[in-house]
Amino acid sequence: MFTVTVRDHMMIAHSFQGEAFGPAQRLHGATYVVDAAFTGPRLDSDGVLLDIGRAAELLKDVLSRLNYRNLDDEADFAGVNTSTEVLARVVADRIAERLRAGELGEHLAATEGGLAKIAITLHESHVASASFERPL
Repeated sequence: MFTVTVRDHMMIAHSFQGEAFGPAQRLHGATYVVDAAFTGPRLDSDGVLLDIGRAAELLKDVLSRLNYRNLDDEADFAGVNTSTEVLARVVADRIAERLRAGELGEHLAATEGGLAKIAITLHESHVASASFERPL
């Protein structure tokens, strides 16, 4: 399997519900460095898994819909604790949806020889991160 990873970042505000979160129940901010790792079994005729530039643009666009937002105000997250793990899954699902639509090319669809999976990692700091991996 081959893997190509692109990186970007996003800044969000949110709060959590539940005593387990202590002071994080109050509104606070987070800045995440976000890695999107695309994995597939073979390279195309040009010797690449996917166009890194287009993958970076896709990640940037998906993150732009979250960046500089108070997630507590977003309808998609009503009643949801937007933990790092949850946000990693949301980003992975949104990218997968666009890949299925052929955004990075029809040959990358989840068919034989296409991309097999994506893994999203949100780095909260230099010592903590959370990931979500899903098949395509």
